[in-house]
Amino acid sequence: MSEKIRIGISSCLLGEMVRYDGGHQLDRYLRDTLGTWFEYVPVCPEVELGLPTPREALRLVEGENGVRLVFSRSGEDITERMQAWAEKRVLELERENLCGFIFKAKSPSSGMERVKLYDRNGVPAKKGVGLFARVFMAHFPHLPVEEDGRMHDPSLRENFIECVFVFKRWRDLLAQGDGAAAVIDFHSRHKLLLLSHSPELYREMGKLVARAGTMNPDALRDAYQGLLMKAMRLHATTRKQVNVLQHLLGYFKRQLDPDEKREALELIDLYRKGSVPLIVPVTLINHYVRKYREPYLSRQFYLQPHPLELQLRNHA
Repeated sequence: MSEKIRIGISSCLLGEMVRYDGGHQLDRYLRDTLGTWFEYVPVCPEVELGLPTPREALRLVEGENGVRLVFSRSGEDITERMQAWAEKRVLELERENLCGFIFKAKSPSSGMERVKLYDRNGVPAKKGVGLFARVFMAHFPHLPVEEDGRMHDPSLRENFIECVFVFKRWRDLLAQGDGAAAVIDFHSRHKLLLLSHSPELYREMGKLVARAGTMNPDALRDAYQGLLMKAMRLHATTRKQVNVLQHLLGYFKRQLDPDEKREALELIDLYRKGSVPLIVPVTLINHYVRKYREPYLSRQFYLQPHPLELQLRNHA
């Protein structure tokens, strides 16, 4: 890609000393590896609100007036202050052209799920959402979001990064202001990738694109974007990947000799059993695409949805 992808991120994950205890939560994978491809826009709700570092810890408390953000020792309630700041901040972030956000897990301001929520007796349950994260996700419902802790799971990491790259390509298309023809081309190039995430939504999107020429351009883009990100959030399971790989082989019925076909089917079966990672059969199919100059598959983002250097398909 010619430019880095702009991603919002909790500031502490980049090593900034903004935590309540004066420390940070530097994640070197996020900073150094993904930082090669992502340009980060750091956000720290507490510091940007004007709270000092270090400071008293905050917590979410469930009370008569709903969920409140309060200091753990003094009990001071800063819910309205944080809510007002968050609503203003997301408007500012609209200008950043973000393609995703990585939140700090468990944070009462930035955790996107399973944040400790204390009841009236001071008993916590992991069912809260950070106040800023809640406002952000409501304001940007289609943006890919994830937490730092979940990024250490290979499958969750791959799904998030794949979503980000798809959203960036979609955002670039919208920036060009093209009409139905561009949406149709985008869908055509992403067909197999979408099929690996959701066969059902893939079919629904196909019906939408079939009516593209008769729809209002803005309505088409809005409807397509909603289905696109809904599909991409669904994980590409092994079963769905095997279905796509077998579908890919169908394009080479006339070209592959018996040994080549047998090798491909064996590698797909090894992937299905968990013996080899997805990159193994995909690499072989990419070889066939180049060898036999298959024009349709050469344009499919499924075969390289993100940079190979990230090694996202290398886990079994």
